[in-house]
Amino acid sequence: MTSSPASPPPAAPSDTSVLDLAPVVPVVVLHDAADAVPLARALVAGGLPAIEVTLRTAAAPESIRAIAAEVPGAVVGAGTVISPQHVRDTVDAGARFLVSPGWTDALLEAMRESGVPFLPGVSTTSEVVALLERGVSDMKFFPAEAAGGTAYLKALSAPLPQARFCPTGGISLASAPSYLALPNVACVGGSWMVPGDAIAAKDWDRVARLAAEAAALGA
Repeated sequence: MTSSPASPPPAAPSDTSVLDLAPVVPVVVLHDAADAVPLARALVAGGLPAIEVTLRTAAAPESIRAIAAEVPGAVVGAGTVISPQHVRDTVDAGARFLVSPGWTDALLEAMRESGVPFLPGVSTTSEVVALLERGVSDMKFFPAEAAGGTAYLKALSAPLPQARFCPTGGISLASAPSYLALPNVACVGGSWMVPGDAIAAKDWDRVARLAAEAAALGA
């Protein structure tokens, strides 16, 4: 088991947005924490330093801790954050940003108090307006393809130009450029560069190649 570092890397300033970390944020599901460090190193080598580890498996907290301790070039975050306890546990583990699929006032307050950048999730206009009322303008749009994709986000840009998004959910290397071309999209989240078969085979060279293709979208 990987122990915590004596001096963990500092979190990004709270006024730094997750949207400004990278054009593509890998969304990672890990079933074995032993894969966390080599996977993160491959993603960083490919040019994707911001890594969202989702809290969908029991291995996630230890994976976040290991990446924070052993991959200094990575900016590791926690995804699928749905409770204040998730916020506390993942920030304690070393998460430097937080991403939620949706939000409540209690969750939003916990994320604010964490001191690290965060992206609350939205899928409707009303949710966007509610967050703007609360002073939040940077959001995750989820599930992107199922919720209307680029057409929906383009429609939001005129009446709500102050809202910026990281669309996630069903996005691929082929569809990512159409999202990134929108004025209200700063980055996208996706898992195409971390396919499950590559992780199972521990094919980190393949992950690095796929990450490099994704990173090139921001050129």
